[in-house]
Amino acid sequence: QVQPVESGGGSVQAGESLRLSCEVSGYNTYCLGWFRQAPGKEREAVARIYQRIGYTYYADSVRGRFTISQDNAKNTLYLQMNSLKPEDTAMYYCATVQSADNCLRGNFDSWGQGTQVTVSS
Repeated sequence: QVQPVESGGGSVQAGESLRLSCEVSGYNTYCLGWFRQAPGKEREAVARIYQRIGYTYYADSVRGRFTISQDNAKNTLYLQMNSLKPEDTAMYYCATVQSADNCLRGNFDSWGQGTQVTVSS
């Protein structure tokens, strides 16, 4: 299977919005997630979705501002990010895993290269 490929990152002002996309051809039935890592910080789970078991997760830091969704007809995973804050600045990664247990634990095994999001105040 092909590695996930992210797009849609960029530089915005605080309060603005961005939508990240991730090509997930071949992974539509898997658990799909977004992670982020800022310089000098550990990787953080942002959101994940597993349609097969009706599961969605958001980190407390983004709940109410970010929305994860997938369009199986387009083989694409999205992360709609609204009301962006400077602390959302990070490299954002799309990832997949097949196991429901690993999905719930946040243990993903196929990763994209990342897309940079920069939010200025």
